[in-house]
Amino acid sequence: MMSNVDQENGRVQESVMTKEVFKKTFWRTFPLQACFCYERMQNVGFAYQMVPALKKLYPDKEEASKALKRHLAIFNTTPCVVPFITGASIAMEEKFKKARENGEECDEESINAVKTALMGPLAGIGDSFFWGTLRIIAAGIGASLAAQGSILGAVLFFLMYNIPQLFVRYQGLKLGYKSGVSFLENMSQGGVIALLTEVAKILGLVVVGSMCASMVALSTPLVISMDGADVVIQDIFNSILPNILPLGLTFVIYKLLQKGIKTTTVLWGIILFGIAGSVVGIF
Repeated sequence: MMSNVDQENGRVQESVMTKEVFKKTFWRTFPLQACFCYERMQNVGFAYQMVPALKKLYPDKEEASKALKRHLAIFNTTPCVVPFITGASIAMEEKFKKARENGEECDEESINAVKTALMGPLAGIGDSFFWGTLRIIAAGIGASLAAQGSILGAVLFFLMYNIPQLFVRYQGLKLGYKSGVSFLENMSQGGVIALLTEVAKILGLVVVGSMCASMVALSTPLVISMDGADVVIQDIFNSILPNILPLGLTFVIYKLLQKGIKTTTVLWGIILFGIAGSVVGIF
């Protein structure tokens, strides 16, 4: 799949990232959190991704085992962007092996240092874009279609979320192996990462705001008679701010979740609140 040139004699050498290794590594990125633990987070899943490349780099089982243990350090970031870090780690493992073969000194722990340095910026991008923006947009479109009884809602949500993240995984592994560390450094120095993160946050908030107005339904039928005139309470709310009640309900739920109240408790509270309001006649 990729090749390196030996600087001393000009020979072309096959890199560790062959088509077979690339394919195996790519598919191993999906069960990243299958063995998640609160002590070292995604470390086992990350080490599992490294196995195909480490087996090719280190035919000796003892050396392969030692290399694999290096990647059991704590690791945690957004799953969709992990292949980028995996590719960069494989490239560094290959570089260090060649350095040792040439008798050069190298600090193997710097691999974990680079992984740690990459986790934060990529998590910021991944969380903002995939969790905070793309998933919400896809869910909003899918839910609106599903509410109309169309099966396309589920299908569209699945495609809108998975096609971009599959593309990012595939290309991220390639890019990470070829120029992962330098690529991210250039983006950081140019302020691109900070800009992308901020834009993704703003877009996510805009989508959430639109969903509050279009998908949260709350109104009151209350009518107050004053001096022979009927005053519709809902019209007063609408004149102040359209959909102010759904917005207010959303903020209340957000605050409850922020305080650590369980989602199931909030859901039961909404159901009971709705029933009580309907019986009383305020909703």
